[in-house]
Amino acid sequence: MKAPIIIIVIAAVVFVAMGGLYVVNEAEQAIITQFGKPVGDVVGPGLHFKTPFVQNVNRFERRILKWDGDPNQIPTKDKKFIWVDTTARWRITDPLLFYTSVATERGAQSRLDDIIDSVVRDAVSGRLLVELVRGSDYKAQDGNEERFEVEGVLVKKEDLVGREEIFADILEKARASTPEYGIELVDVQIKRINYVEQVRTRVYERMINERKKVAAQYRSEGEGEKAEILGKMERELKEISSEAYRKVLEVRGAADAEAAAIYAGAYNQDKEFYAFLRTLESYRKSIKENGRLVITTDSDYFKYLKKAQ
Repeated sequence: MKAPIIIIVIAAVVFVAMGGLYVVNEAEQAIITQFGKPVGDVVGPGLHFKTPFVQNVNRFERRILKWDGDPNQIPTKDKKFIWVDTTARWRITDPLLFYTSVATERGAQSRLDDIIDSVVRDAVSGRLLVELVRGSDYKAQDGNEERFEVEGVLVKKEDLVGREEIFADILEKARASTPEYGIELVDVQIKRINYVEQVRTRVYERMINERKKVAAQYRSEGEGEKAEILGKMERELKEISSEAYRKVLEVRGAADAEAAAIYAGAYNQDKEFYAFLRTLESYRKSIKENGRLVITTDSDYFKYLKKAQ
């Protein structure tokens, strides 16, 4: 009889011990609640004991958590409607306050929705679009001073701020409202900024027209350089042709002068023989194969043929 009783007692002790022991790992932090109300201090990592069946362990993340908001359509200060997609990182710094104020991570996400969306909307609507998309160190490529008109008032570039300052201001204002929920807001960033569909179409058209204008300018400059190169090439070609023609005339003139001198020397040696050779050469050039030469018998051109007969 004693053995079964001992076994039952041991089993009950083990069962109670298993229900009372729990482990919290390094990535967690926990609080113990009794009948739904927190009791005791926040529990850190390690093996711990609680009252079985009466107390419950509520675990919370110690690591940094992610928050992603829904994209919102917000008008900027210069009346341009844009889609703003925001993200943030946060962590639980006071589990007890966190449990009593929002209870769960889903509740915390809901609180962050209200806080961050409100701060981002105020920040975006109070700034120009150019401030949201450019850094504070941005410089125009053409070096010209940029000015923007808002409600009829000109705003100079030095009066603008960059997106880094805007994000820092958003983080500071949103972080001021989170400690009451046991939350620390680590970072807030805008993931994406885009125009609404109607504005986007007009922006794309303007971008296309600007690119076409730049392309036309490049094309015009290219045509100008092409005309300049072709003109230079034609001028150089004419200069080369003119120089070559001049040399041809010089060589031909020198050759003609030399030939004339040779002819004159031959003529002076024997005028009759020179005339005879020149006439024979003329016959050879004038009378071709299957050709006919019609001359009168008293022609000087025919005298050597008559003498030959």
